[in-house]
Amino acid sequence: MPINAGYEYGIAESKYNKAKTPQEKLKALEEMLRTAPSHKGSERLRSSIKQKISKIKEQIESQSKKRGGHSFTIKKEGAAQIDLVGTTMSGKSTFLNKITNANAKTSNFPFTTKKPEIGTMDYHGIKIQIIEVPAITKDFIMQEKGGIYLGLIKQADLLVIFGKDKEEIKLVLEELKYNNVKVPYIVYDNANDMVEKIWNKLGLIKVSTKQPGKKADYPPIAFKKGVSVRDLAERIHKDFVKKFRFARIWGKKVKFPGQSVGLNYELNDNDIVEVHAK
Repeated sequence: MPINAGYEYGIAESKYNKAKTPQEKLKALEEMLRTAPSHKGSERLRSSIKQKISKIKEQIESQSKKRGGHSFTIKKEGAAQIDLVGTTMSGKSTFLNKITNANAKTSNFPFTTKKPEIGTMDYHGIKIQIIEVPAITKDFIMQEKGGIYLGLIKQADLLVIFGKDKEEIKLVLEELKYNNVKVPYIVYDNANDMVEKIWNKLGLIKVSTKQPGKKADYPPIAFKKGVSVRDLAERIHKDFVKKFRFARIWGKKVKFPGQSVGLNYELNDNDIVEVHAK
């Protein structure tokens, strides 16, 4: 035991040394960190404890994924994967059913959602995968499938945070931060424009292609903001860039409808593009 570490730290360290499961070790390490000296001379000790905590959390998450002899993943489909994350009875299932083709069970009893519920949102032709994660609780990683669901949350492109009040939202955000979840998020506010807020936060644009003399093709194609005509041409066909002559653009930011542009022209949301090849 480190010099001047104190009696409480000694007890926590003893619990850590006797712990048999990762969850028991994590709980003991957290107690060690809480009771460790905070002066400058203990910086190395505290850093070591934090590193152990990080490794134990990774171990718990990994073991949870492989429990039962197979890895647990949900394959990403569509332009993006969004997770609905929040406390029990905070409106996740109702929102999922409202914006997708899902039929998640809702009730007046807590913890109705026992497993991830999946739906597909159609945003003007762009398919977006929406996943409702079972309710977040305090010490979420300690729950039976906490590590599994944290892994699922970390692979999302965006999180929508739910809570019945500010304290519940704070709890969810603290649990995500503690478990090193760094996915962008927005907080659900029951507004009519939540779908628009989700789309805007994703940082995507939708672009339509067309053939000369015809209407725009449907559905449009989703891209990250900042893409160029070159990116679109490569998505259409690998030979389009080699044979590219020019493109005509219809959109809000062109000087006139059907403006001719080159490969480096940056595309914008709702642009319609007509690619001309040699």
